[in-house]
Amino acid sequence: MRVLLTGANGYVGQRLLPSLIAEGHHVICCVRDKERFAPPVSLLQHLEVVEVDFLIEDTLRNLPAEVDAAYYLMHSMSGTAEYREMELRAARNFRRCMDGTGCRHVIYLSGIINEEDLSEHLASRRAVEQELALGKYHHTTLRAGIIIGSGSASFEIIRDLVEKLPVMIAPKWLHTKCQPVGIRDVIAFLTRSLYDERTFDRNFDIGGTDILSYKEMLLGYAKARGLKRRILIVPVMTPRLSSYWLYFVTSTSYTLASSLVASMHVEVICRNDELARILGIEPSSYDQMLERTLQKIETNEVVSSWKDSLVSSRFDRTLGEFLHVPRHGCFVDERECNTTDPAGTLERIWSIGGDRGWYYGNWMWRMRGYLDKLFGGVGLRRGRTHRDDLIAGDALDFWRVLYANKKEGRLLLFAEMKLPGEAWLEFNLKGDRLIQTATFRPKGILGRLYWFAVLPFHGLVFNGMLNALAGTVEVTDPIRD
Repeated sequence: MRVLLTGANGYVGQRLLPSLIAEGHHVICCVRDKERFAPPVSLLQHLEVVEVDFLIEDTLRNLPAEVDAAYYLMHSMSGTAEYREMELRAARNFRRCMDGTGCRHVIYLSGIINEEDLSEHLASRRAVEQELALGKYHHTTLRAGIIIGSGSASFEIIRDLVEKLPVMIAPKWLHTKCQPVGIRDVIAFLTRSLYDERTFDRNFDIGGTDILSYKEMLLGYAKARGLKRRILIVPVMTPRLSSYWLYFVTSTSYTLASSLVASMHVEVICRNDELARILGIEPSSYDQMLERTLQKIETNEVVSSWKDSLVSSRFDRTLGEFLHVPRHGCFVDERECNTTDPAGTLERIWSIGGDRGWYYGNWMWRMRGYLDKLFGGVGLRRGRTHRDDLIAGDALDFWRVLYANKKEGRLLLFAEMKLPGEAWLEFNLKGDRLIQTATFRPKGILGRLYWFAVLPFHGLVFNGMLNALAGTVEVTDPIRD
């Protein structure tokens, strides 16, 4: 069966893809930016990639005419006033495209919307569901609440809060009830619903076995990690303060924090477990979800992370726009160093950032990350998804990976911190010669002043990092440096 998968490089899409292929389907992966999509080599013969943006009609011609079924996994967490209209327009374009193919079944992953008083984002999900239901195909909507899995936004927020705060002074929405669902169960529901006539033209709520408050979920994580935590609920924290609380303590962006806070006063509890009974799925308990998730993190088996989505970024443009590093009108800091251990140097480059740090002056990197958060940037808290590998599109602290080719020995990063300009950082290993290049394209006088203000720090940090990567100086504890 030829299955169209929208959001193929998203958190759920990356995990659904191998399951669909394992079921024997040929998958047509829809992505807005091919540079950000790097599926496992073992899957390539079973898929094709099309670059399409359902908000740009000229790109819709890239869609194939032969489609048997489709998954709609596109969501927006944008904070712009027009995001609801954008979501609806994308859904309308998708529906019209599918009506022009042989598509017989469309499955949409949405949110639980059983309350009358919905947030803006949940109301938008409902509008999208209603739009998709107008198609000539059969449709199925799966409504999920909080998704728990390695790399999921909800889990990462829970982990950040519990790991960092022994005592939490939290807003009253922590009493709100929800029914979390494990990412493994979500994939099972999505996969088994495909072409099952019992699911045609219906919507279902999907969730785990436990109904918990957000406070209980936090304490449940603390118990799983063997941590003692106290949570004090205060009734006076406004939505704006709640958003800032999440933003500064966790790795989430302010836009996502605001969207989550707006939705957290709404209870997301399943109406029943009908779909689980129809499909023969036994949903997991919250404790089981945590156990599996923590095990995946411990064994470095994180398949996808919300942080790699551009929702965690400060911009929403394709990576291809930044692949060619400019020179005209730019400031360039280029340094070179010989290495007697090229293989070790390459491994150090590919392990940079995250918990390992930047090999030299990490306290200065952390200070820069803190200042970035203070001014509304992404900060350093996103870390990295994979411990020893980097893929184009990955978030890497306050950088975005533009190009990563280990055989070539080239890694190119683009800065996503708040800057009066644009910045690139590139590592090139040519034989036993390591070339490290920092490029900054300033915007106006402020950009030029910024460059000269940080130039002394660059001389210290970039030189130290270069020598540490090349192995000419010993870094005994890069994490605590």
